[in-house]
Amino acid sequence: MDLNCATAGGSRDPVTVVIVGAGSRAMNYASYALQHPDAMRIVGVVEPNPVRRAYAASLYDLPADRCFADVDDFVSRPKLADAAINGTLDRLHVQTTLPLLHAGYDVLLEKPVGISEAEVLTLYRTAEAHGRKVMICHVLRYAPFYQAVHRAIRDGEIGDVIHVQTEENVDYHHMATAFVRGKFASRERDGSSFLMAKCCHDLDLISWFKSGIKPVRVSSFGRLSQFREDRAPEGAGTRCIADCPIEVRCPYSAKSLYVDRGLWPVYVWPGYLDGVRLGDGEKLASLAGDNPFGRCVWRCDNDIVDHQVVQFDFEDGSTAAHSLVGATAKACRTVHITGTKGEICGELEEGMFVVRHPDPWREDGVYAERKVTIEVSGEMHGGGDHRLVADFLRVVRGDPGAAYSTSLGHSVVGHVAGFRADDSMATGRTVDIDWDCIFV
Repeated sequence: MDLNCATAGGSRDPVTVVIVGAGSRAMNYASYALQHPDAMRIVGVVEPNPVRRAYAASLYDLPADRCFADVDDFVSRPKLADAAINGTLDRLHVQTTLPLLHAGYDVLLEKPVGISEAEVLTLYRTAEAHGRKVMICHVLRYAPFYQAVHRAIRDGEIGDVIHVQTEENVDYHHMATAFVRGKFASRERDGSSFLMAKCCHDLDLISWFKSGIKPVRVSSFGRLSQFREDRAPEGAGTRCIADCPIEVRCPYSAKSLYVDRGLWPVYVWPGYLDGVRLGDGEKLASLAGDNPFGRCVWRCDNDIVDHQVVQFDFEDGSTAAHSLVGATAKACRTVHITGTKGEICGELEEGMFVVRHPDPWREDGVYAERKVTIEVSGEMHGGGDHRLVADFLRVVRGDPGAAYSTSLGHSVVGHVAGFRADDSMATGRTVDIDWDCIFV
């Protein structure tokens, strides 16, 4: 199926969907219904925040009896829809999805699936037992860039895959906002490690590129090296606005990032998702006060690593490595896949990759190279978000042409590998994976 142009429309009634957790991600997926009302219709919302619940109700014209404050209340009523989009926080994913499965809903679930291997496997086994369809929002599988890379592998252009090298670079302002000052900075608060919060996409891609061949050993190393108090520059204060004499020349200045440049408002400003808009004076006062995003990045309560590398050994003898690097100048995802007949090398944000083959007979070099240019979409995740939603709707309909690429069963592989990688990093030992014990 060509996911670059396929839609989930048709003459049939639209798939009915309930939003569970009306945050930015779920509302983004739900907005597919506004663009394709013939394919999808939002018929309810479950959201504890009354302002966000009311906003979703107004956007999709939902009556009061279709709006719920919690999942338990929702599932206690007669079945309301065909499916649910679950965009709750990481630590709530499994505990809010299990009741949906018991109540007969198919689910599109934001990644990561859960915050532990045991949680993920509980959800997988429950979905299997109830015959429910669960798709995970690994949207990069649906991005045209990675679709084209996967197609080249599938078509045998580089032979058998011997090694996969991927890298995600988290730029300095994203790192400072989400993973140092913000809610993803502490595993105790959020539940997810840096690797699983940021790179379960990439671990899933590695699994996808290997086409069902699983990793059997994993090792990992990582540290919190940059964002800690002993690395603070001389003269740094405790809060950018309140007491820092070097703020004007600091790349992590809260004033520069969040007021002057207006970056990351959803994270930084209380009530932003509820429609609250602050003036510059109010923003400065907030950052000077108790807003956690006004803190010096070297004097926060973050406890996750800021860089990590993961290595995989696959059952066919091939290998893979993924690097997660925080606080880079540029945000980008790169991929380099080496096969028995050639290699693929590219960068998502550039929308281009090359396929190279050895060719010692060339007059102009020793290899042939073909460039593949992909139109870079303005959508997040390289244009994969709504393509994933369209395929989810096909899955719910039972369309035999659905790709169903990010089924929960497929996603278990990358998740288990990621949890074992974090175990390896914590213990300093290589960790084995016995898949016969997992898929029981």
